[in-house]
Order: sequence, then structure tokens, then C-alpha cells
Amino acid sequence: MHKDTTGILKQFWGYDDFRGSQKQIINTVLSGQDVLALMPTGGGKSICYQVPALAKEGICIVVSPLVALIQDQVSQLKKRNIKAIALTGGIPPSELNDLLDNCVYGNYKFLYLSPERLQQTIVQERIQQMNINLIAIDEAHCISQWGNDFRPAYLGCSILKELVPDIPMMALTATATPRVVEDIVENLELENVEIFKDSFSRSNIAFKVKHSEDKLYQLKKYMDRVSGSAIVYVRSRKMSISLANFLIKNGISASFFHGGIPKSDKEEKLNLWLSGKVRVMVATNAFGMGVDKPDVRLVIHYQIPDSLESYFQEAGRAGRDGIVSTAIIITSKEDENKAKQQFLSSLPDVAFVKQVYSKLNNYFQISYGELVSEPLAFKFNAFCKRYDFNPNMTFNAIWILDQNSVLSLAENFKEKTTLQFTASKTEIFNYLDKNRKTAPIIQTILRTYGGITEYETKINLYMLSQKTSTGEARLKEILQRLADDSIVEYQNNTSDLEITFLVPREDDHTINLFAKKIKDFNQVKQNNMAAMLGYVSNKKLCRSLYLLNYFGEKTSEKCGTCDICTKKARTASPHDLENRVMELLEIRPHTSRQLEKAIGAKEKELLRTLERLLEDERVSLNFKNEYIKK
Repeated sequence: MHKDTTGILKQFWGYDDFRGSQKQIINTVLSGQDVLALMPTGGGKSICYQVPALAKEGICIVVSPLVALIQDQVSQLKKRNIKAIALTGGIPPSELNDLLDNCVYGNYKFLYLSPERLQQTIVQERIQQMNINLIAIDEAHCISQWGNDFRPAYLGCSILKELVPDIPMMALTATATPRVVEDIVENLELENVEIFKDSFSRSNIAFKVKHSEDKLYQLKKYMDRVSGSAIVYVRSRKMSISLANFLIKNGISASFFHGGIPKSDKEEKLNLWLSGKVRVMVATNAFGMGVDKPDVRLVIHYQIPDSLESYFQEAGRAGRDGIVSTAIIITSKEDENKAKQQFLSSLPDVAFVKQVYSKLNNYFQISYGELVSEPLAFKFNAFCKRYDFNPNMTFNAIWILDQNSVLSLAENFKEKTTLQFTASKTEIFNYLDKNRKTAPIIQTILRTYGGITEYETKINLYMLSQKTSTGEARLKEILQRLADDSIVEYQNNTSDLEITFLVPREDDHTINLFAKKIKDFNQVKQNNMAAMLGYVSNKKLCRSLYLLNYFGEKTSEKCGTCDICTKKARTASPHDLENRVMELLEIRPHTSRQLEKAIGAKEKELLRTLERLLEDERVSLNFKNEYIKK
């Protein structure tokens, strides 16, 4: 017997009923049958395994590839007073043992772990002692080498079929082509599997591609045209900051978000955006995963994504409440050429991956045969600069090492501050006497850290800030001045990436194990980029049809809302356009942008018309770059 699933949904999530295939999926897995659920972004995949797990006695094992996603899911469950545990990297052996004990004896309902963690002997042994009621493999497309985010460690998920036989397994994904679906069923060894596929169609989203050589103008235009909350996706941290500043200067409330931001700042920025106090979040592609904001009205991709899978997931964060929303790619010819050239030129071959792996070990001073298991702070740009590596190619090489479980790469801002008072006691007392304003702060540091005059000590700036009622930036200034005055030795180091090595160093032998897969990886990435560029350059097929066909959904029903569908059957004749331009210039001077907005003409057609009018000397340009009638 199991509890009423609709009641559970109402109790913990506040919904009166399920949507789409959720109810059927839940009933099927509760009957003991394996399930593959293909649902679009925002389709409520997590509810499909969380509700049946709560309906039965025991604990549900959830395998997920991303630490951030695991942490978000566990946090959301805890907010609902549901007991959940996450086994992510960097957990000491003693703590790991305690957490596994809690799963066996502590009446916990969910155990989230990465596929790499699942391969540990201790984890496998303890899973066999647990009362498992369901196995959920999230982001299941990661198990296929033809998937956009292939992780070879996912191939080991089938071990769960041996560890806990006769327990139903549910695989879930939002992006799977027919070939990937076959791989999921085969590699997970799903038996008598029931496949549920909700339509990937997002009829409330108008998909558009805007080609323009003035992308900033188009960005502002769409922000003015589409009201409500928005996300702007970019490919670099630098661009996220630049575009956020551009929007702010133009009177649009905006912020930026990327992996190099401290955790506290991330939470603050996210909360401001979630609450509507900040309208636009300009972010790199990791943003939005696991974030529940249903009222995003506009998603703009300012740079071309690397695959349709990534694009569809990110664009799908618009309109999760079912209300009409817009997803736009703003691009230029230069963008398309640059994306292709940069992308293809940054795919690493086997020799380069071996070189990067060797230099990483040297960088962290790891000897042959050694395994350093604790997470290591990693300054990516400094690493590339030291070894004169191309950053894009190097990141792809490290990503391949991550995908093949040689190491784990995580975005995790860390700050390490160390301090030692090197001056004599007399010199310190004299310094305090001469610097009365900062003396109380210095005395607090001395009282807080007993051995700080004898050895280098790691200090907590946040805690000192609270104790002394002094901002962290001011504290750093004081510490730097102490160092300049030869009173202390002071170091403040930050990093926004973290690497954990998962296997002992064996140089070429480590890479040889998956050398062929590197070639396959490059081929998949080339195919993905070709499909993405095909979508951007497409001028005939309905955008929604293009996306649905790519994911194997056969339909001929056009959306009626994309830029292809809404394109007028005929454009205004050159003569008509000239007349409309001259009518407006009769009233007052106009810039080309003002004319475009007033007439509603296409940018290229309008510019050609203006060129003809200039050549015919019917119009001219004034000092403000406005067109005036002659």
C-alpha cells in the first residue's frame, strides 16, 4: 500500500492536481515498472520521482551530474521539511560514513549523489543495506555518447540494478534525440520499460532569431518591447558584466551572474531577481538550472549557444507559467563566423588533453602514482598564462577530463586569507599607540587568534567583520597597511574554480583509456554546432517545427508565432517604403532607428531605401546623424 499521491502533491507542493504525464508516470513506477520520462524544461520532472518516493516506505536514490543541481534539489526538499542528503565532493571519510548511516537508520527519504560517488565501494555496500523504494537517474541523456553532456561515469549507473534488484528505475531528461533514447534504455538496462514523452512543444513561447549588426540596439529594443522578468544568456563572464552595465545605463534594472561570484553574492543576486527587484539577469549558461521562476517573459541569447540541446533548455526557462513569452537569439554574420571558427579551433586532440593533464599535475605538484583527494583551488587564467595555453581549448580539455572521471571541476568561489605578526611585541605595542583608530581592530585579531604571532594563521574575514563592525573591504585595507609597515605577513588569495582529482596520476596511461572517445566527443560537438548554426540561418521552416523535429517529434503544425511564421507574405514595395519615409521626414528629422520603429520596416530594407534616397539627393544627413528632407 502507498499513500495518496494527489494528497502528497497538495501537502508539500501546494498543487491541486498533476499535469501532463506526471500522474501516469507516478502510477507506472508505483506499480513496480521501469520508466523513461521525456519532458520539456519546466515540465515538472522532479515531482515524478519525489512524489512516489514519499508515497512509499524507504529512501529514493537520485543520481544527478551537477553539484549545483543536487544542492538546489536538496535545499528545496529541506524547505518542505523533507529529509534529504547530498553526497557531493570533498566529504571526509568519517563524515561520509555518518551520512550513509543516516540513510540506513535515519528515516531519510532522498539520497542524491553523483555517478562518480556511486562507483565507491563503501557507497555501494551501504546502498545494499538501505530500504530503497525507487531509483531516479536525472539528466539521463548524460549516459549517451551522442548526448550533449555525455559523462562516461553514467554508464556505471546500471550497477544499481545489481545492488538493489526488483526496485523500479526511472530515467528522466528534457533533451533527448531518438538515438539518445535508445542509448538510455540499453545502457541503464531498463526492463519492460514504459516510455512517456510529453510534447516538447512550448506553444506559449515565440521563438525568434534577429540578425543585426547593431546588437546592443536590438537588445534594448526587445527589453522595451517585452515587459516583465528576463534572462540574457552570454558565453563569458566579462560579457555578463558589460551587458548588465549597458542595461543599467539605459534605465533597465539588471544584474549579472556567473561562476566566479562568491556564494553570498550569488544568493543575494538571485533573490533580488526572483523577487522582481531586479528585472534582468545577464548570465552565463549555468544560470537558471533548478531555479523555479515561472514568470520569465523574455529569454535572450546574445551569443550563439554551442548546441540546440543547451539552447532549448535555456530558452525553455521562459514562460513556465504558461503565459505568452519570447525567446530570441540576437546575432550578426560576424557572430556566426566567429562561433564556427572559435568552436572548431578549440576542440582538443588527444595529444593536447595529455599535455593539459600533465601540466595540471605539475601545477598542483602531484607526483606520479599519487592521488590528492581533497578539492584544490584552481585559478584557470593563471594556469593558462603559465603554460601559454589557449583558454577555450584548455577548458574543453579539462571538461573532457571531468566527463571521463579523471577529475571533477566545479565553480566554487573561495577566499583564503592568512596572517602572521612578524614584528616584536614592543614594535606591535608602539604601532598600536601610533594608530589609535585601527588599534581596536588589530587587538581583536590578536585576541581571536592565539598563535598568530608565532605562525602563519588562516583567518576568517567575515567573522572578524562581524566582531569589529568593519566592512571586509576596510579590513583588507588595514591588513595590507600592516603588511606595508612590516608588522605582518599577509596573503589574500581567491579562486573561482575547484578541482578534485579522482584517480592517481598515471600521465599518458590515464588518457589512453578513453583516447578514442575524445575523437567521438569532437565529432558530437561539431554535429551539435552545425545543427545550432542551421537553426540560426534557417529562413523557411517554423522555428518550433525545427526544434521539435530535431528531438524526434514528428509534427507539421506550425507555431504561428515565431519570426518565420509571422513574416509577411510580401514586403512593402520600394516605392511604398520611400513614400512612408518621406512622409515622416516631412514632419521632422529622424534617425534610421526612429524610422525603423515608426514604420515597422525590416532593418535591411529600410537601409537600402535610405541609401537610394541619399544617392538621389532627396534626403541628407545633419550633424546629429538624422535624415532630413532636402
